[in-house]
Amino acid sequence: MKKIITKMLILAGLLLMSFSAAVAEDCPRGQLDKQFCDRNGDMVADAPADRKEWVDPAVIVFSYTPVEDPEVYRGVWDDFLKHMEKVTGKKVQFFPVQSNAAQLEAMRSGRLHVAGFNTGSNPIAVNCAGFVPFTMMAAADSSFGYEMEIITHVDSGIKVVSDLKGRTLAFTSPTSNSGFKAPSALLKSEFGLEADKDFKTAFSGKHDNSVLGVANKDYDAAAVANSVMKRMIDRKVVDGSKIRTVYKSQTFPTTGYGHVYNLKPELAEKIKKAFFSYNWTNSPLKAEFKAEDKFLPISFKEHWDVIRKIDAAMGVTYDCK
Repeated sequence: MKKIITKMLILAGLLLMSFSAAVAEDCPRGQLDKQFCDRNGDMVADAPADRKEWVDPAVIVFSYTPVEDPEVYRGVWDDFLKHMEKVTGKKVQFFPVQSNAAQLEAMRSGRLHVAGFNTGSNPIAVNCAGFVPFTMMAAADSSFGYEMEIITHVDSGIKVVSDLKGRTLAFTSPTSNSGFKAPSALLKSEFGLEADKDFKTAFSGKHDNSVLGVANKDYDAAAVANSVMKRMIDRKVVDGSKIRTVYKSQTFPTTGYGHVYNLKPELAEKIKKAFFSYNWTNSPLKAEFKAEDKFLPISFKEHWDVIRKIDAAMGVTYDCK
């Protein structure tokens, strides 16, 4: 009898798996992980159809992309997070993360609700963690973005890109657009220089490490987001006179801000309202991000098109493990 019951349970399990697979096959998702659906074709995960799967946390957890020491930004974001508390009626907690991987895993595991993911991490966050970006910082005239710059110390002897041959170029992390993917693709396509073949590589972990590494002659050169470098120079963390730029890219979208896909829709709307109603005048955000004046509505499908093309050129796939 026990054997019959066991067989029946196994059969039921197999049937349930088959049913789940069939349902999954009927759900449009593009490049999204199998747990998500994209029925409206906007390339980001839809909110779950089952209300029971919506998340309505007592405390909203927020993190900012770890381009520099996270503790530097705790105070910068404090005023904004208090504004979010007023708009949502919930406590908001700043969550310092030390790496892109840690930030991605936090959202994927349900421990992170609202975040600013860096440019290169956005596609991975969208496809693997259910991130729904809806805004980024912009100037008053709605201009936005940053450039990737390849920098070197003024005494390095590197004056043009071809001088990188045989030298060491520091990247930040494999998920970074300006710190790895864009420079790798552009150096190969425009100058015929391939990493670990025509020049040596190193990974600093963060943009501020790369900038400081160049200024201190730890690296011959580095690929960085110039927005980070400019803020470091403005704060006098690094002496800009010691740095030379040998390459500057086209403008890329900057950090994308958004929420996890399964937030209760009413809460997600309040979070959006918090971003778009924030007063930048004399704010800590304005003091830190001097060129920015507002949060601009964006769509992942449109504004991250160039980044997805760079990923495609690099052979990047969004395999979620």
